[in-house]
Amino acid sequence: MTQLLRIAIIGAGPGGLTLARILQQHGVQTTVFEREAHAHERPQGGTLDLHVGSGQHAIECAGLSEAFMGIARYEDQGDRLYDKTGRLIYATDDTAAQGERPEVDRTALREMLLQSLAGPSVQWGKTLQRVQPREGGTWELVFEGETVGPFDLVVGADGTWSRVRPLLSRYQPAYTGLTLVEFGIDSADSRYPALSALVGPGKMDVQGDGRGLIVQRNAHAHLRGYAMFRVPAGWADATFAFSSPATARARLEQEFSGWAPVFTDLIRASNDLLVARPLYALPVGHHWSNRNGLTLIGDAAHVMSPFGGEGVNAAMLDAAELARHLVNSDDWREAVRAAETAMFERVIEPATHAAEAVATALSHVGLELSLEHFKQRL
Repeated sequence: MTQLLRIAIIGAGPGGLTLARILQQHGVQTTVFEREAHAHERPQGGTLDLHVGSGQHAIECAGLSEAFMGIARYEDQGDRLYDKTGRLIYATDDTAAQGERPEVDRTALREMLLQSLAGPSVQWGKTLQRVQPREGGTWELVFEGETVGPFDLVVGADGTWSRVRPLLSRYQPAYTGLTLVEFGIDSADSRYPALSALVGPGKMDVQGDGRGLIVQRNAHAHLRGYAMFRVPAGWADATFAFSSPATARARLEQEFSGWAPVFTDLIRASNDLLVARPLYALPVGHHWSNRNGLTLIGDAAHVMSPFGGEGVNAAMLDAAELARHLVNSDDWREAVRAAETAMFERVIEPATHAAEAVATALSHVGLELSLEHFKQRL
């Protein structure tokens, strides 16, 4: 019966694509609708580590362990913690042998999942306007200029500002009080070897004066940085002239005056792609009453702060678990209900930790808490 389901997945991120892949492996065809015009329309973000019990488990369920080994970077799992004077407080650089949380670039992960799908599974350039009910308990999707359907099940995997969520929940993500300004350094190993050495094989974190810097190593010798501030919503757009990268860089550098010059050198070396990224989150424990034919996974269901790196991992596990319930049940409606109930319980712990991290970030004990976090990962 599941094989005959008409399933629409909104969003071609890691969660939506993982769901499509696993269902396809079991003979269940889906259609993924993505608002981006093509797979490379915009950068997919920085690097992330896939956890054994969630992201890596989903990779195994999708039959992609071998493909994942081709894009995983086991050598880039290190952590470094500095204070604003440049003093190294903590470092774990020799982590390749541990092999438990390999890094992978988001773009490479998405490309792997896309290539694993058979046929024209993804429809690009589809910006969802709304989902509306039809007679008989089915649903149709309204895009600009066309309506598509009917579908028995619509899965919202469309991220923080999901267009599917309002049909299930009245809650919207709230601003956490933290804003990141993203910057990037190209060809760091050859052009800026001292900065590359500063970051090391993985990620570095600096806090002081109510500000922070996080810089992570990506593939192809690219360094991706995030300047972190506790500020009102809209502060970054009002403060930085992002339309003039040189002006924005200079202004961002001013925010870290008094810090060791090597840290402002990171900002000065940035390319012209500077972007404000305010952090939003849904309430811890967010849930909804089951509604036939609709469900959510990933950030659409439980967006949380990026601290702890649980977002993509949680989304991929949501996908794997929803697929497992669907293919192993004779009653797909009950399968969705069971998957939702399990997800609500499962994400409480990581969402709680993420909320606590947001609340204490850049505080007077921020460095101490970061140090404690790193030591707990050993």
